[in-house]
Amino acid sequence: MNTPSNIPNHSPLVSPEPPPTTVSATRPFYWSVRRELWENRSIYIVPLAVAAIMLLGFLIASIGRAMSLTDPAQRVAVLSEPNDFAALLIMGTTFVVSIFYCLDALHGERRDRSILFWKSLPISDLTTVLSKASIPLVVLPLLTFAIIVATQLIMLLLGSAVLRGSGLSVTTHMSFFQMSGDLLYHLVTVHALWYAPIYCWLLLVSGWARRATFLWAGLPLFAIAIIERIVFGTSHFVALLGYRISGPEAYNVTVQSGDRMYSMATLGLGEFLITPGLWIGLALAAIFLAAAVRLRRYREPI
Repeated sequence: MNTPSNIPNHSPLVSPEPPPTTVSATRPFYWSVRRELWENRSIYIVPLAVAAIMLLGFLIASIGRAMSLTDPAQRVAVLSEPNDFAALLIMGTTFVVSIFYCLDALHGERRDRSILFWKSLPISDLTTVLSKASIPLVVLPLLTFAIIVATQLIMLLLGSAVLRGSGLSVTTHMSFFQMSGDLLYHLVTVHALWYAPIYCWLLLVSGWARRATFLWAGLPLFAIAIIERIVFGTSHFVALLGYRISGPEAYNVTVQSGDRMYSMATLGLGEFLITPGLWIGLALAAIFLAAAVRLRRYREPI
């Protein structure tokens, strides 16, 4: 018996193969970053806790002190003072969080032997190391910016509510949006780009050291400084480290009578981009990251 030609001749026991699924190249990196946020909740809990303490102190100390003053101008000054201090305190906190995170980023997975599981997944060592480096270089600066802006905005609203009865409002040297823009510029240029070799060096030590990562991160630098001092009688390496930690802006701040003692943005973008220390630091950061990737490829659990 002949079968009609228009009926497909498929076996009922054989199903057609599903089309191959394509995975985006950025998807493993995205989930690797999310994994870091899940496993290291101190990344955002610690800055939020510091911001909450600052707001509590502002409510108790600054507003209480302002209410005890009779001069409206002094009230405005008292309520405006904690804004810059809150920004500096939160930025200092996130800098410390970044240091401890980098020291434990690669060492922790070797210590708890979870590196065996993560290496069994189809995620390259480069993706893993870059996702860990993105925490201090991208995630924490943006998170710091959001927390500082929210904290200062709450302070501004509370201060305005206190001064509403006097017919005054909290004023600053610059508008709130301009201050936020300078803050974002400072976080991107200094905490992300300028501090990049520091974070990448700590990641490299985290992938190499078997224990005492904090000691191994500082011991080579201390040894170089001591040898230079004994052999040459100079301290250029210490000055170089101080310049890297303090940032290029510290050498360009001009203090005048009646002006603020600190400015978030003292170097223009053009001046910052032509700073030799920036590109030397980025080159060192790239070398440290490449070495960290290679170390993770061959390092075994502790």
